[in-house]
Amino acid sequence: MTQSSEPRLQVKSLVKHFDVVERGIIGRKKVGEVHAVDNVTFDIKQSETLGLVGESGCGKTTAGKVLLYLEEPTSGTVEFHGMNVFETFGKGGHSTDAKKLRRKMQMVFQNPYTSLDPRMTIFDILSEPFIIHKNIPKKDWKERVYELLRMVNLEEYHAERYPHEFSGGQRQRVAIARALAVDPEFIVCDEPVSSLDVSIRAQILNLLVDLQQKKEFSYLYISHDLSSVRQISHRVAVMYLGEIVELAETNSLYDKPLHPYTQALISAVPVPDVKHKTTRVILPGEVPSPINPPKGCRFHPRCPYATEICGETAPTFEDKLIPNHYVACHHADKFV
Repeated sequence: MTQSSEPRLQVKSLVKHFDVVERGIIGRKKVGEVHAVDNVTFDIKQSETLGLVGESGCGKTTAGKVLLYLEEPTSGTVEFHGMNVFETFGKGGHSTDAKKLRRKMQMVFQNPYTSLDPRMTIFDILSEPFIIHKNIPKKDWKERVYELLRMVNLEEYHAERYPHEFSGGQRQRVAIARALAVDPEFIVCDEPVSSLDVSIRAQILNLLVDLQQKKEFSYLYISHDLSSVRQISHRVAVMYLGEIVELAETNSLYDKPLHPYTQALISAVPVPDVKHKTTRVILPGEVPSPINPPKGCRFHPRCPYATEICGETAPTFEDKLIPNHYVACHHADKFV
C-alpha cells in the first residue's frame, strides 16, 4: 500500500457555528452561537488514515459531518480531488456532479442500531444505494450484495435478515458494507467501535485496515479511544473546543506530545502492564462553554503551564519545533 504525495482531501479554515435562539412571545431571537468547529485545517492522502481525537463535545463528529455536507458549513472550503465539495453539494445535491461526489465520500455512523432501518432487510439496506445512484444494473444487485457481505466477513444468508437479528459487531459490519456499496474513496468513520466489546473492536479495526490495503481507501477516523486511534491511524489530530491543537504522525504524537491537552489525554490511556508506572495528568475545572470560548488559547483556563500571554493571544498552529509535528501552544518548547 502506497500513499500518494498529493492530498486526496483538503480541508481549509473549516468553521461551523450553530445559532442559539431564545423563544419569546412574538418569535425567536438569536442570542449567541455555539462554536462547534473553528478554523480547522488538515488534509488526507490516498490510503491514509487521519485520527481525530478529543473529549466528547469538542466538535469531532460535527467536523466529519460538515466536510461531507451533512451539516451546512458556516465558512471554509473542502476540496476532494480538486473539486469544491460545498459548491457541488450546495447546488441542491441532485446534480450529476453531486451524486458522483457523494459516491466517493461516505460515512460510517457511530450507532449502527439507529443508522440501519429496522424495517428493511440487509439486502434492501445494501441495495438501496443502487436505486439512488443507479451505478449497478438490477440483474447484478444480488451478486453485488453477496460480495459486500463477504467483504465484511458476513455470510450470504445474512442478506435476508433484519438488523435486530444481529449482534452489535455484525450490525457495524453491515454499516461498513453499506458505505462500500458505491465504491467510495474516502470514508468518515465516526467512533465505529465505541459501543462494541474489546474483542469485537479489534475485528472491526482489522477489517478497516484490510479494506484500506485492498481498496486504497482514505479514512477520517473519529474517536475518543486513543488506543484504537494509535492502532489504525497514520497521523493524529487532537481537537479541543472546536480547534485542532496538535497534529502529527502517530508515533511522534504519542511518544512526544507537545501540547498539555494531548499529554493529559495520553496519560489516561490504560497500559496492560502492572509494572509500567504512568503519571496521570488530571486537568482542573471543566471544559468551557462553546457558546463563549475563552480569549487567547482556549485551553489556558485548565492548563498547568499557562502564563499571561496564553490568556491574551491565540497561539499559531505551526511545526517550528519538530518537522511535520504541528502544535498550537506558546510553551511547546518546554516539551521538546
